[in-house]
Amino acid sequence: MQVSHPPTQSVSILLDTLPDPKVSEGVCPRRTRQQIDFLLLAIEALELGGSEAFLADVKELGLQDIVDNRVTLWRIRATNSLRRNNQRRPLSFKEAKALVVIICHRARRLTVLIRQLLMVYDQLLEKQLSPDHHLRLSNYLERFRAHFRARMNPKRAGVIAYSSDEKLNKLALELLSQLLFCTGTAGVQRLWSSLFDGEVE
Repeated sequence: MQVSHPPTQSVSILLDTLPDPKVSEGVCPRRTRQQIDFLLLAIEALELGGSEAFLADVKELGLQDIVDNRVTLWRIRATNSLRRNNQRRPLSFKEAKALVVIICHRARRLTVLIRQLLMVYDQLLEKQLSPDHHLRLSNYLERFRAHFRARMNPKRAGVIAYSSDEKLNKLALELLSQLLFCTGTAGVQRLWSSLFDGEVE
C-alpha cells in the first residue's frame, strides 16, 4: 500500500512543532535512546534491506542536514548504551526527532504487514499456539532476535534481561504494537511524547 509522501518543507515544519522536553542536561535520556534504536531494529526485522530504506527515507524526507550518510546514522543509533560499540556521546533532540519521523514514515508503509502480524499473534494466543505456527510471524521474531543478539552487548544488564527467546519475542511484539501506534493520525507527535513518559522534569 503506497502512502503519499509529505513534501520536504512539511517535514521541516513538523520537526519544529515537536517540543523539546524539559529533561536533565537537555539531551535524550538513556531509555529514549534505547527505545528509538529498538524500533529501528524492529523495522529492520520486518523488511529485508531496512537499513537501506532508512537512508532512502532520509533523502526523500529532506533530512540530509541531520543524517548525511550511513556512518552518521550508525553513530546516532550507537548512542544506545546497550550496543556492543556504543558511542559515548549524547543524542540531540534534533537527531532524535529525525529518527522518529523516519520510524513513523516506514511504519506507515508497513501498516498492512504490522496489522496482519499482530492479528495473527492474537489468533495464535486464542488457540494456545506458538508463533512458530505462522511463517511470516516466526520469520520476523527470528530476525529480530538475531539482530538484537548481534548488535547488543551481552554483558549489559539491560541486555541480559532479554537472554531468552521468549523475552526477546515479547519485546519484538511490543515494538510491533508501538509501530502500529505510529501509523495513526499524529503518529509522529504521539511517538515523540511517549518516548519521554516519566522523564520530563
